[in-house]
Amino acid sequence: MRRRDFVCALLGTLPAADAWAAQTSGRVYRVGSIQPAPVTAPHHVAFFAELERAGFVAGKNLEKDLAGYGLRQEQFADHAVQLVSARVDAVICAGDLAIRSLQKLTKTIPILGVTEDMLAAGLVGSLNRPDGNTTGISILAAELDGKRQQLLLEMIPSLKRVALLVDTNNLSTSHIAKLETSARNAGVACSIHRVGRVEEIADAIYQAKAGQADVALNVLATPLFFNNRALIFAKVAEVGLPAIYQWPEMAEAGGLAAYGPRIVDIYRTQVSRQVIKILRGTPVAEVPVEQPTAFELVINLRTAKSMKVDLAPTMIARTDKVIE
Repeated sequence: MRRRDFVCALLGTLPAADAWAAQTSGRVYRVGSIQPAPVTAPHHVAFFAELERAGFVAGKNLEKDLAGYGLRQEQFADHAVQLVSARVDAVICAGDLAIRSLQKLTKTIPILGVTEDMLAAGLVGSLNRPDGNTTGISILAAELDGKRQQLLLEMIPSLKRVALLVDTNNLSTSHIAKLETSARNAGVACSIHRVGRVEEIADAIYQAKAGQADVALNVLATPLFFNNRALIFAKVAEVGLPAIYQWPEMAEAGGLAAYGPRIVDIYRTQVSRQVIKILRGTPVAEVPVEQPTAFELVINLRTAKSMKVDLAPTMIARTDKVIE
């Protein structure tokens, strides 16, 4: 059996082209994925467009792991087994859970992760020279979650409590403690609402609101919340809970406010650059973990109006982009 047929059998797809887009002749590079977002998401489209510009073209000399997108968390481990068995050239992962699912199985296949804090989570031993088979983008989650909380307090000076929406798959006790201390130093209360699965998000938002006024939600950085943003937008609107998010694109999609780097830019520029190096033969140890360098504050005044939230005019004046 040819390896391509073997790979497609592992992924359980008929016909084979439904799972992988490839050409069988010549050198074909195979890039696996463990991603909760669909392959049609703008950041993935931007990523593959950059690979194509570099000469890695799906359907010609690049196999695209279509089965590795739109995965639920409980599917990560099984798909990791399939990718390791298929001996792909590299795997692109979103979040700690996806990265760990592969690290348990392979010390040789390059893992390119985009996650909150690769060093603090122990996913790499060094940023400048990764000492295993993992590199990627560490998005400064601890610093940015704190900055978002500060911005939330400045946007809504009347707040008496900040609620933290926390993904237990990425939980850092010290990180949460710092956010609690920051809230306390600002003279506001802080409540913590932990979820591990999408089914728990709605109840956590209801608990965060708990019928109280003058409370707002800091939606901490995690793929779980980004990929379920429509659900979060709907629930916070239902209970009238102002919230701030990690990616500027989330405010553009209907969230009240967001601060951070753009996910599309990260995949288009940084992730693509790293993957291209790996495919061209650069060892993982020579591909440093990168961090974002550009950040934007976006405020959606349409959402603020619909939720009847009064935002501080001084904050609006400082915003990089206002949606009216």
